[in-house]
Amino acid sequence: SRRHKLYREELNLTSPAALLPLRPEASWLQFHLGISRDGLYPRSSPAVSRLLRDMQDFTTISADYSQDEKALLGACDCSQIVKPSGVHLKLVLRFQDFGKAMFKPMRQKRDEETPEDFFYFVDFQRHNAEIAAFHLDRILDFRRVPPTVGRLINVTKEILEVTKNEILQSVFFISPASNVCFFAKCPYMCKTEYAVCGNPHLLEGSLSAFLPSLNLAPRLSIPNPWIRSYSFDGKEEWEVNPLYCNTVREIYPYSNGNRLLNIIDMAIFDFLIGNMDRHHYEMFTKFGDDGFLLHLDNARGFGRHSHDETSILAPLSQCCIIKRTTLLRLQLLAEPEYRLSDVMRESLLQDLLAPVLTEPHLLALDRRLQLILKAVRKCIDTYGEVKVVANDTTQPEAPASDKVKLTT
Repeated sequence: SRRHKLYREELNLTSPAALLPLRPEASWLQFHLGISRDGLYPRSSPAVSRLLRDMQDFTTISADYSQDEKALLGACDCSQIVKPSGVHLKLVLRFQDFGKAMFKPMRQKRDEETPEDFFYFVDFQRHNAEIAAFHLDRILDFRRVPPTVGRLINVTKEILEVTKNEILQSVFFISPASNVCFFAKCPYMCKTEYAVCGNPHLLEGSLSAFLPSLNLAPRLSIPNPWIRSYSFDGKEEWEVNPLYCNTVREIYPYSNGNRLLNIIDMAIFDFLIGNMDRHHYEMFTKFGDDGFLLHLDNARGFGRHSHDETSILAPLSQCCIIKRTTLLRLQLLAEPEYRLSDVMRESLLQDLLAPVLTEPHLLALDRRLQLILKAVRKCIDTYGEVKVVANDTTQPEAPASDKVKLTT
């Protein structure tokens, strides 16, 4: 308590400069204005490049828990909690020009594989997986992952000294190695064993840009039809019924339009990163039922490079349909001169925390890509290309009215 008081007193004496006025050219605002029916940002977006730089460089002026963690503090059905306590830890960091980002700290070293006895719902969240997922999503031309960048955070100056949340202040401590640490505060046995620590103050983490607020750009959270069982021995219907997709196709909005194709895009993306934890997906309501799916919360990807979880591809293998644009991009990234691992390696070198992925994880992308193409070929051999490859290459460009409006 004395240490916190001293921090607050020092902060009052050396408080950050006053908030900057909201500038129309701010990278955060330009990113939000660039959201369209086609994706979170255009293929060539200077606003995203500036946003990545700003998240790396801008001064943090406040830190707080995210809304879902606050909900856990007040409303937690602890009988439903099966994961180790406190492994979820993320904070909202705010910057001087009204920008904010989700901070996920380093929980696992890059060369550590997830133990094979771990269930997907007890796995650690990895900051480098969030960074790598953004780069992969952009390479695949999905543009459905918010801009994400790596950064070294001074947990004392950029979190403890700027937070006004007394609960967050209370979970900081000094470790026996004289490092500054903090842990998740929650009602189900969150302990210092699950703390993250600086060295002694600096800590790696990922920063993901926030989307526009829900009152400006409402979103829906929808259960994934291929959701997994979150118990130790349960099975969902798709895991035991190979004809499950026939049932899904009868349900609106999967019965027509692009929703099912977008689910398969998401499954391909998740298979490449090894993410089994896609229980829900989100969509902007403005773009209707055919809008793109947001690929959020990718921190449980890139856990095991030595294992390919082919069950993630169930939407593709059971429905046997894929967008032509997606297939063409995958085929291109399988060519030697555009090999996916090489493109990812080069892209990730732009990040401050490079190397973001170890070499085995990069090479696993090439192996998994071949498995995806093999699954598509099997579908084509069975049903023919006309039925399997959906032609989405001639869709008209979205009108200007389909942009997200941030003005009243």
